[in-house]
Amino acid sequence: MNANRSFRPPAVTARDKLLEAAVKLVRMQGFADTSVDQLCVEAGVTKGAFFHHFASKEALGVAAADYWSASTGAFFAGAPYHDLPDPVDRVLGFIDFRLALIGGPVEGFSCVAGTLVQETFRTSAAIRVATEASIMGNARALEADLAQALAAVGRKEPSAASLARHAQTVIQGSFVLAKTQSEPAAAADLAREALGHLRRYFEMLFERENADAD
Repeated sequence: MNANRSFRPPAVTARDKLLEAAVKLVRMQGFADTSVDQLCVEAGVTKGAFFHHFASKEALGVAAADYWSASTGAFFAGAPYHDLPDPVDRVLGFIDFRLALIGGPVEGFSCVAGTLVQETFRTSAAIRVATEASIMGNARALEADLAQALAAVGRKEPSAASLARHAQTVIQGSFVLAKTQSEPAAAADLAREALGHLRRYFEMLFERENADAD
């Protein structure tokens, strides 16, 4: 996944160009350090166009979280792991898919919603609500497969919802750890390490820990 492209079609409208600019700049330098002027320059639109579509920078932040949710939701919904007949394979396939997206600079694989909420959870209730919907929506998309995987091995606990939230905790935490590194390779390695441990946890939970030996 590149820094601000690859799974979204090219932006055509001024609004979408501004949202694409927000995706790129927020992941690269954060929400607080991204000005309206910078957004307009990156998008190639006037400040008048910005305020035609967004009443404020906060409104742009809310829209960026919603835009990220819609685009990533569609991207993951079309991922090939959904075609696997075994629910455990689908859960592990989800993690493998996430692992395959990690590479290059951190701004190329980290989460816009995660970055936004880290900066604004106390200063903007509107952005916090939008980012919660984005991150938890991604978790809920995994719940059905987790519920079926738990049923397949006869487990009633933990709940599928709790496991889905745990997966998001590891994913979002891996991005935070990656941001501590100055070199892209080291950053990607830290993120992959965290998701690799998550995969092994699910293998043990769903009794697949000896799969490689069979």
